Amino acid sequence: MDLRYPLGPFEFSGTLSPGEREKLIDQIAATPEEMRRAVAGLDATQQDTPYRPEGWTVRQVVHHVPESHMNSYLRFKLALTEDEPTIKPYFEDRWARLNDAKQAPIELSLNLLASLHERWVWFLRSLTDEDFKRTFRHPESGLVSLQKNLALYAWHGRHHVAQITSLRARMNW
Repeated sequence: MDLRYPLGPFEFSGTLSPGEREKLIDQIAATPEEMRRAVAGLDATQQDTPYRPEGWTVRQVVHHVPESHMNSYLRFKLALTEDEPTIKPYFEDRWARLNDAKQAPIELSLNLLASLHERWVWFLRSLTDEDFKRTFRHPESGLVSLQKNLALYAWHGRHHVAQITSLRARMNW
């Protein structure tokens, strides 16, 4: 198994049915509780253990997820309120090296993730078929539809939870 991608890399078929979208929204809704379960009972030493050699620590992964998902939430808003906006990417690896990502209690990000997802899921469930066809432009990857972004972030949450749960399984924690 590739420790970096325990679920495999992200794949997208190009279109989603309303039912598929609903399942992805359900996955986004479940992410905060799945993350909370993944880190339950870990002590500070375990939280500061990289999930793979040369990888981020569990703590950094937990802090990364709401940071990334906040960016995604804002990209949805931009795509719905502007015509094909160009979004600003960010250097997630640099963010992960900042002191808050390396030292702050994970509970801060677990709470942030729960609140963010509650709001995000409410918003996602309000979107129409036409809304999901809207797009934004990523300077590196080009035009991105909201349905692709939905699929990406449903995968993204599960992906990072799996990094932590696979580490726990390997370490017998």
